[in-house]
Amino acid sequence: MSTVKTSIIGFIGIGVMGKSMVRNLMKDGFQVIVHNRTKSKAEELLEEGAKWADSPAEIAQKAEIIITIIGYPKDVEEVYLGENGLINHAKAGSYLVDMTTSTPTLAKRIYKEANKKNIYTLDAPVSGGDIGARDAKLSIMIGGDSEAFEAIYPVLSCLGTNIVHQGPAGSGQHTKMCNQIAIASNMIGVCEAIIYAEKAGLDPEKVLKSISSGAAGSFSLSNLAPRMIKGDFDPGFYIKHFIKDMRIALEEAEKMKMETPGLALAESLYSRLSALGEDESGTQALYKYWNK
Repeated sequence: MSTVKTSIIGFIGIGVMGKSMVRNLMKDGFQVIVHNRTKSKAEELLEEGAKWADSPAEIAQKAEIIITIIGYPKDVEEVYLGENGLINHAKAGSYLVDMTTSTPTLAKRIYKEANKKNIYTLDAPVSGGDIGARDAKLSIMIGGDSEAFEAIYPVLSCLGTNIVHQGPAGSGQHTKMCNQIAIASNMIGVCEAIIYAEKAGLDPEKVLKSISSGAAGSFSLSNLAPRMIKGDFDPGFYIKHFIKDMRIALEEAEKMKMETPGLALAESLYSRLSALGEDESGTQALYKYWNK
């Protein structure tokens, strides 16, 4: 299978990350046709040259490569498997790339249904938040056939720098669960460290200079702790979506009869914040748990 040659990309999901991803595709010379449940969120992109489609079905008729990054597994199921969804309307030989963090089970089901119609699918969740999306430095975790991965690698390289084919359908989603499990416990540690520094009378920014480049270093410590200190809780990644991810990971771990105490604790803390109205805040708002 050779590299797909097309100048048109379909893109569904214009959220915090999707908007930057579309911009990067256009910057690299692709014509992008977009669809979003709320059209107003796409207005800036339309002014910048993106084209609008009224439905996933319309995008499927106009583009051979379609990328989705939407909210929840139920949304993925509707967009891919619904009556007006992608698989019912995509042309044979099309490539459908789901970058939503969803369930491995659903990724396998989508792959199976698409395969019946000679449509290629990849589950390709990402990590890197708003910064990674803006800078085209996302980490992209791929599940699906290696030939399909290789064929659209040039498109993926417009969006990320760490792009790894993990295995068959569902493998990308399983890898993203590993990512979220690692972040969940780490975020608790980052918050506790900043709160501790403040209560000890230290300058937390100076503390960060000492610990962020040492053994404690992490993306959350370097990129999200400074936001905590400044009181910036705007979303690079929504709490409501992180809770969704953690619950998927908890369910998958239970299926494998695996205990995940760190993940369970993080989910419980974020759920308490959700109950306090913080769903639309960024994940760094976990800091507020200690100051509520």
